[in-house]
Amino acid sequence: MGIPHIDPYPMPREDELPAGPAGWRPDPARAMLLVHDMQQYFLRPFTADASPAAELVSNIAALLAACRRLGVPVAYTAQPGDMSDRDRGLLKDVWGSGMDATPEQRAIVPPLEPAGSDLVLTKWRYSAFHRTSLLADMRRAGRDQLVICGVYAHVGCLMTACDAFSHDIEPFLVADATADFDARYHRLALDYAAERCARVASTRGVLEQLGAAAVAR
Repeated sequence: MGIPHIDPYPMPREDELPAGPAGWRPDPARAMLLVHDMQQYFLRPFTADASPAAELVSNIAALLAACRRLGVPVAYTAQPGDMSDRDRGLLKDVWGSGMDATPEQRAIVPPLEPAGSDLVLTKWRYSAFHRTSLLADMRRAGRDQLVICGVYAHVGCLMTACDAFSHDIEPFLVADATADFDARYHRLALDYAAERCARVASTRGVLEQLGAAAVAR
């Protein structure tokens, strides 16, 4: 029960990414960036200066900088900590009581802190859509693409991608801006997403396509 220690493993390379049937391309006029669960509590099991954690943080920082520059709205998920048994629900049976409601556990890791204009959603279950305003916020903003980065790839990131797909929102799972318990779980998430519900892409690929779309406009 609980989150295991995560040994270093290499981030997937761009030439290793699974191809899928979806040919979507991210567009800054349509996309929203979701930074998923990048809280101290969830990053603590990693070795901070080793792969995949080091690339995870630097690649998300690059996505944040580009999206803010291009006017792409940014959303974050963050668990509240100290959940009651009722709020925690079945998560407690699988993961235990979860994080404390202390800044040391709840805070978004530097240098990825939210800016004043960013949307910060209280996270209750695997999917970022569950019991949050994310879908309504995207509809209100006229956004029908969701670029997903963060942790953990085969848990909340994948479930959020599936939910986005179910709402006819095009999900992009950024392979080297997500991380997982190990390389096997990371690969599982990428394969499932590419085959069933999302476009799997690299940070470089997403940045290039967002920039190209912005220039074309």
